[in-house]
Amino acid sequence: MKIILVGNPYNLFKHTPAEEWTQQITFSHYPNGIFNKEEIKNDLDAKILVADPMVKVTGNIISSLPNLRLIQSEGVAFDQIEIAVAQELKIPVCNCKGVNASAVAEQAILLMLGLLRSVIAGDIAVRSGRQGQMKKESAIHGIKELSECNVGLVGFGDIARATAERLNAFGCKVFCYNHHIIPIEILNKYNVQQVGLQELARICDIVSIHVPVTPETTNMINSKFFNNMKNDALIINTARGEIIDALALREAIVNGRIAGAGLDTINPEPVTIDNPLLNLPPEASKKILFSPHIGGITNGSLLRGDELIWKNIKLILEGKTPLNCIKR
Repeated sequence: MKIILVGNPYNLFKHTPAEEWTQQITFSHYPNGIFNKEEIKNDLDAKILVADPMVKVTGNIISSLPNLRLIQSEGVAFDQIEIAVAQELKIPVCNCKGVNASAVAEQAILLMLGLLRSVIAGDIAVRSGRQGQMKKESAIHGIKELSECNVGLVGFGDIARATAERLNAFGCKVFCYNHHIIPIEILNKYNVQQVGLQELARICDIVSIHVPVTPETTNMINSKFFNNMKNDALIINTARGEIIDALALREAIVNGRIAGAGLDTINPEPVTIDNPLLNLPPEASKKILFSPHIGGITNGSLLRGDELIWKNIKLILEGKTPLNCIKR
């Protein structure tokens, strides 16, 4: 059986189960960005497509693979897959829901603490011989502890819930916005209060984004949202860059409408040096803490994801329904 793998093959190969059935599998590997209908003409017999979540899997590609029985995202995201075409052809599309929840939650907390504690500025100050000066400035202005903060979670799926658990340990008061009502027993379990989106903006010191990219969530964090936030509030994004209106965020940072942003992801990716969020006035630039979209790629999350992918491959071979099928 042939599998088309688009992206980095290292981890999936490394975690191949040492079982007899896997010896019958052959792979066709395509690096990110080299994947289109013309390229796959020699792989029309492939039964499974495993794709990096940032790779575009078009309807043309899906319909050109007559033997395809599964499309598997290597991550949680699936917005780059033309699901409507797959569903019309009765090809299940699955993701690795939940496997990176603890990893991304840690990244969200890291960005919160990094901004509150001015980690980058502090490191630069010590390296440049200004440790004493920055210490005095910090004593004058004060440093807000995470425990003092109202933290709002936009979305309340697996990652947001893992983040809430960690925020509870810090002693934060946690709020959430979700597009549907969360059962009260779930809210009580995570010690979270559900509120409206704009109310969350008004009452929270930190807002952390945890929703997938959909037509409804694209640019949902926009000028209206920033205008409702506190002037000393922070925005954290470990989800996807498309959820924040980048130009509105830039304006909010430059004009001091909000205090800062911690971003594990910005749109578009891969990020280039002409991105508007990378070209800010010096003082505004200090208010953003970036990380290179690595929140979900820990050893643990990669292992859990690959184990799920191999489990789904085996289920397909056995004629069974795979796990985490996307329903639209």
